[in-house]
Amino acid sequence: MKVILQKDVKDLGKIGDLVTVSAGFARNLLFPRKLAVEATEKRVSEWNHLKRVAESKKKKALVERQAILDKIKGTTVSFKLNAGDNEKLFGTVTTTDISKALEKHGFSIDRKDIVLAEPIKVLGTHKATIKFAEGMETFIQVAVEKQ
Repeated sequence: MKVILQKDVKDLGKIGDLVTVSAGFARNLLFPRKLAVEATEKRVSEWNHLKRVAESKKKKALVERQAILDKIKGTTVSFKLNAGDNEKLFGTVTTTDISKALEKHGFSIDRKDIVLAEPIKVLGTHKATIKFAEGMETFIQVAVEKQ
C-alpha cells in the first residue's frame, strides 16, 4: 500500500515522502497516529504539485542568497571598543554584534550564518565567513579599533 508521510517516521522516511508499506502497518500504526495518509490518485497529484512548487521556491531562494553573497563580499565591519594596554578587549565581538553591524549596512544576515574561526578578543582586522549552504560562502573583514 502506498502512503504519504505526514510526519517523520524512523526507518521509513521523512515528511512528504511517498513510500510503500504493508496494509497492516498502515492501518494499525500509521493511520491511527496520523503519521501518514493513503496515497490516492488525487493526493498523489497534489503531492507532485506541492513538490514542484517547493523546488521552484528553493531554487529562487538559492539565487537570492547568492546575490546577497555577491553584494556582501569584501565588506568591512568596524567596531570601536574598550581595550586594555596589551590590545586585549574587555569583551568579545560575537556573531550577534556582526549581524547587527551588517544590518546597518543594509544586509539582513542571521547570526547563525556567520562563522568565526575563533572568538574576536583582540584589536585588529579579523576574517569572518558568511555561510548559507555548502559551497555558498563568502568572507568579510571585521575591524576592531580602540575607543
